[in-house]
Amino acid sequence: MTLLVQILMVVLAVAGTALVLLGAVGILVLTDVYTRMQAASKAGSLGAACILLSAAMYFSELELVVRALTALVFLMLTIPVAAHVLGRAAYLAGVPLAKESVMDELHGRVEGRTNSPGGQDEPNPPDPARE
Repeated sequence: MTLLVQILMVVLAVAGTALVLLGAVGILVLTDVYTRMQAASKAGSLGAACILLSAAMYFSELELVVRALTALVFLMLTIPVAAHVLGRAAYLAGVPLAKESVMDELHGRVEGRTNSPGGQDEPNPPDPARE
């Protein structure tokens, strides 16, 4: 293993660890479920990708490289989808947005929302097109 490959492995491992740590800090610091979920999904997936690439370079056996790259592809495909589904479920359940949020682009467009963005109950008006 050349010195350049070793340096790249260390850089990827440190960057991955820093990104995962940044995601954890984002979960602690950010104010609502939506921004926390974004921090966890973005930083967590990129951090895991860097760590898996570093591991694939360190263990240069073909079987382990294929496993690491398969896990990487699986994570890159499933983490954003899972975060989107959880965020949508939270929105439809009426979890309020943070006060710092600029706008609620889905307000009035999504059926089934039980609460307004401020958290007060709002009756859902009947949709004449569905009756």
